Amino acid sequence: MRAVVQRVNGARVDVAGETVGEIVGEGLCALVGVTHDDTPEKAAQLARKLWSVRILQDEKSCSDHGAPLLVISQFTLYGDARKGRRPTWSAAAPGPVAEPLVDEVVARLRALGAKVETGRFGADMKVSLTNDGPFTVLLEV
Repeated sequence: MRAVVQRVNGARVDVAGETVGEIVGEGLCALVGVTHDDTPEKAAQLARKLWSVRILQDEKSCSDHGAPLLVISQFTLYGDARKGRRPTWSAAAPGPVAEPLVDEVVARLRALGAKVETGRFGADMKVSLTNDGPFTVLLEV
């Protein structure tokens, strides 16, 4: 699993003009991609890392502050554009494999005590955020 994580001061995701997930104030926006060999155990590992990674102000984590997270599925994180001009998505897991694993990341975060908002899997989403720093990291498990 792979996640592009941004420290934010507010973020939201809209689908068809409706806000489906929003966090206010300091938190993390995590774009999560799934590949073919990912497992529920990897989803749990990613959730623990997202909850404890120390990238908020003063090297704090979401668990330190009770800061919220916005988790959004993003199959394009496994796109490969090394050849030609059109990326291939063959490394991205198909929806029936990926969706339950993204849901597992969210469930594990909530079990850890996190306030989590989400996008809508497979939808045409519009993501708005204020990147604080800017501060962006790539996490892989």
